[in-house]
Amino acid sequence: MRTTLDSGLPPFPLERGLGAQPASPRGHWLGRLLRGLRAGDVRLVINHPLVKDAPASLRLGSPAFADGGAIPRHHAGSGVGDNLSPALTWMGVPAGTAALALVMQDPDAPLPRPATHLLATAIAPRRKSFEEGELCPQVGNGVTLGRGLFGRVGYAGPRPVRGHGPHRYVFQLLALEHPLALPDLPSLADLLAALTPQTVLAWGALTGVYERM
Repeated sequence: MRTTLDSGLPPFPLERGLGAQPASPRGHWLGRLLRGLRAGDVRLVINHPLVKDAPASLRLGSPAFADGGAIPRHHAGSGVGDNLSPALTWMGVPAGTAALALVMQDPDAPLPRPATHLLATAIAPRRKSFEEGELCPQVGNGVTLGRGLFGRVGYAGPRPVRGHGPHRYVFQLLALEHPLALPDLPSLADLLAALTPQTVLAWGALTGVYERM
């Protein structure tokens, strides 16, 4: 049975050196102050009215972390890690798929809506994977990278506020019935505006967790 993500935080401890950083005596007061503020799951792409009723039949995974597991630090954002996008693999693309789209969002950001950390469109339906670092903007691979948080293009790794607690980073892959007509540097709003009730044939999700203490 297909289910959407719930709004609870993962119940497991995060490992130092992977999804967590050592505690700092300074700089985490703001995170503690904002702990009750989280965007929530309702505005994740897979919960959008034109997406959520499609079959959740795509199996999205990564050799870097298990679903619900800690994201290694070198995939964290600039100034925290190396800002390298993780390798991704998937299966189950349905017949009739004309293109794929990939979105990474943080529903635990203290913002009105989940922070977009990656938007990639025009992914060929025959493609089955991305290598580590392949979704960084300097890599040319025929994929259209869009604008995410603060207008950044391409992958922007986890960099949550210190002391805010674990943040989930949800990679969401959509199989599309037709290529989307989008501007050169599309935003998530552009992608969602281009969807129709028949556009999304299937979807899959992979969640990684990162915390800065």
